Amino acid sequence: IKSFDTSEFAIKIAGELKNFQAEDYLEHREIRKLDPFSIFSLVTAQEAITSAGLQDTNLNFERIGVILGTGVGGIQTLEQQHENLIGRGPRRVSPFFVPKMIANIAAGQISIKFGFKGPNHTIISACASGTDAIGSAFRMIQYGDADVMLAGGSEASVTGLTIAGFGNMKALSKRNENPQAASRPFDKDRDGFVLAEGSGILVLESEDHARLRGAPILGEIGGYGATDDAFHVTQPSEGGKGAIQAMRLAVNDAGINLDEVDYVNAHGTSTVFNDKTESAGISTLFGENVRKMKISSTKSMTGHALGASGALEAIACIKAIQTGILPPTINYAAKDPECSLDYVPNIAQEQKINTALSNSFGFGGHNAVILIKRWI
Repeated sequence: IKSFDTSEFAIKIAGELKNFQAEDYLEHREIRKLDPFSIFSLVTAQEAITSAGLQDTNLNFERIGVILGTGVGGIQTLEQQHENLIGRGPRRVSPFFVPKMIANIAAGQISIKFGFKGPNHTIISACASGTDAIGSAFRMIQYGDADVMLAGGSEASVTGLTIAGFGNMKALSKRNENPQAASRPFDKDRDGFVLAEGSGILVLESEDHARLRGAPILGEIGGYGATDDAFHVTQPSEGGKGAIQAMRLAVNDAGINLDEVDYVNAHGTSTVFNDKTESAGISTLFGENVRKMKISSTKSMTGHALGASGALEAIACIKAIQTGILPPTINYAAKDPECSLDYVPNIAQEQKINTALSNSFGFGGHNAVILIKRWI
């Protein structure tokens, strides 16, 4: 961690963005009014808009909306301004504090910057937020409330308070001496996740609208499932019952059979309970079909970006379908008897993928799953 002094912290590692300069993308007068989680989302929104060719001013911007997910929103701003309040008094709290910090502001800033006047809101379901945002945007289009939706997640939560909080609840890896090997989902010697930051945004569009404007179609959102364990604040339900139902709902929503799922981008946090419970849930749902399926956790490489993780992993699924290259689960060295699936260990594999599930689970028992299909 470079962004703050960790000398008094037990955890000294995180997946911080490197070589990112907001000034390369935004003017200084904009930056001073934005928390980093909003900055990240504006940059990825611009990339998504450019990729999808949404700059056309002939589009009906009243039919374009935004739904983003975030776990903690503008926590960097919250911490900084709280320090001002305690150390310098109430008059030194920035007038930009509230509109920089509130969790909905990233979605609002995107619409303000690009003129999107359709449905706009924010999903907060902990680490399921980004996936729930994509699923909710998918529904918006199905219901006819919009033609196009920007959807995904953003998080900038590598702060002292967050590291201390997750660290004190024993959720984070303590492998300070070897950070590259700290995130090791499904490995017997896993000891917690590596907190990360980042943003990912997709452009979702109805088929008719996309075809009419000649959009570059990368894949199809086939289904969405969301449940809650109703069990425990932080631990998943025994056997992954809630996760099983969310995966089943996504597959049923897509109108396909269980044996048509080729790949699962697992939530795979590198925590003891999550990994074994998710493995059990996948095994229970898919039965004998699990033997031909591939499962991997890209968090082994990116760390855990909380509310942004589902969006980043949806993009990984789309790229796997497009390229025929499965992302691996790196740092997989010791087999855990409670995690017995094919996790694409350590090295990427080439395989044609037609259908992928992206799993996201969050504190509070939230489960969100989307199914992504090859576009034919």
